[in-house]
Amino acid sequence: MGSFSLYPSSILSLVFLLLTHVPFSDQKTQTIYDVLRSNGLPIGLLPKTVSNYSIDKDGNFEVHLEQACYAKFENQVHYKQNITGTLSYGQIGALSGVLAQELFLWFPVKCIRVDVPSSGLIYFDVGVIYKQFSLALFETPPDCTAMANGDQPDLHEGGSMADALSESQLGKSHYEADQDILKASQ
Repeated sequence: MGSFSLYPSSILSLVFLLLTHVPFSDQKTQTIYDVLRSNGLPIGLLPKTVSNYSIDKDGNFEVHLEQACYAKFENQVHYKQNITGTLSYGQIGALSGVLAQELFLWFPVKCIRVDVPSSGLIYFDVGVIYKQFSLALFETPPDCTAMANGDQPDLHEGGSMADALSESQLGKSHYEADQDILKASQ
């Protein structure tokens, strides 16, 4: 019987063959929900309507939805068709494309963070305050209702709270009443 010996070139060929045929986990095999979970965040932060996403090595991401839509948690949330932000463990910073309704006003969500996962709490930074929610609200991706044509939330991005209130119906009434009182006192 003949003997079998391995030469360095055949070992290299075998290693190359194994490396090129063993599947590795990469972005294309992971969903955005897997990425959220691996970063200590609940998967229900994004709706079921994600069509694709990209993320770079620094955590900067883009998520594309089938269309802009609304979801309901404790409050109503508006998702624009394109959402961007920076993902790090337990936090999404520099967030754009997500708005939360508080009373009758819409506020851009600028940051989402989970400080201590065992606390069961998640925080949304809406610019003027941090809103605290139960993590249980975000256990599964929500159904998202498509917006009707021309159905855009009355967004007050970049404006002051006083401007936002004065533009709203209730705020406008209060503003006009205050103006009448000021005029009467002069």
